Amino acid sequence: MATTYTLISSVTVGSGGAANMEFTSIAADYTDLVIKISGRTNASNYVDDLMLQFNSDTGSNYSYRQLYGTGSAAGSGNATTSGAYIGTCTAATATASTFGNLDTYIPNYAGSANKSVSADAVTENNATGSFVNLVASLWSNTSAITSIRILSLNGNNFVQYSSAYLYGISNA
Repeated sequence: MATTYTLISSVTVGSGGAANMEFTSIAADYTDLVIKISGRTNASNYVDDLMLQFNSDTGSNYSYRQLYGTGSAAGSGNATTSGAYIGTCTAATATASTFGNLDTYIPNYAGSANKSVSADAVTENNATGSFVNLVASLWSNTSAITSIRILSLNGNNFVQYSSAYLYGISNA
């Protein structure tokens, strides 16, 4: 059981937006990592898909499975992508000033096995509904994770006040 959460770093998007939020020089000092995201992008929709890229790897060695609900329907899906899919966040046509929330857990990030990622995400559009995701992703790479880039799967930008917090978890 995790006994210690330590804030490693945080990022908040300034005016003008940003293509991504990134954590670099992540030391192998912890057992697991947690990323908490409050995000909104400029996508011309009410939701946008987010992913993580580890160690600047943009290849196709990421895969995921998800369960999702839209407020009126439920479904599932899976795919191979250029990043670890973590779910959706709020986008430009959603209710003003609302942000999606994503919690991402990365166990054994410094180990020598492939890296698994679990995430849950919730977005809300007060006018028409909400979107929720439960996602399991895999990075088929045995390298220790030393950097994490958070970005839109669709190439959109994060808007001002989007933020991400990276925590290290120690079991000692």
